[in-house]
Amino acid sequence: MAHPLHHAESSARKYGGKPSDYQALHEFFDVSKEHLALFVHRAYRHNTLGIFELERQFGRTLTNSAGQVIPTRWIGEQHVREDCQGRIPSLADWLTRIQPEPWMANGRIDFDPPGDIGDPKLAWMAEVAAGRTILGLKDWMEGRG
Repeated sequence: MAHPLHHAESSARKYGGKPSDYQALHEFFDVSKEHLALFVHRAYRHNTLGIFELERQFGRTLTNSAGQVIPTRWIGEQHVREDCQGRIPSLADWLTRIQPEPWMANGRIDFDPPGDIGDPKLAWMAEVAAGRTILGLKDWMEGRG
């Protein structure tokens, strides 16, 4: 399926009610398309963990517009099965297929000498520009504190 609306229409056919009863749940799974509009975006939530996260986010059940109480886990399982050829993979199924890159493996501890770093905002901007932090200024400063 290509769009959360199509999943929502499928849910309405299967469980009753209207597609709008299910739209937000299906959008939950596809939020990672905002960052990568390729099928591999599914690694983020199209798995067993994503289904349980859906349940925590939206509650264990929903009552659709036809008055039927539907387990949200069923909706999550439906979405993942529709997108993953009938399968519900685990997060490990996705993660073990990631091709390791050198930057993923070896972190490093910065042993910056204590003392005056000059203008903290300039130091932080240099760290961001060099790709050494993605933290906001406040968080970066608290971490150095």
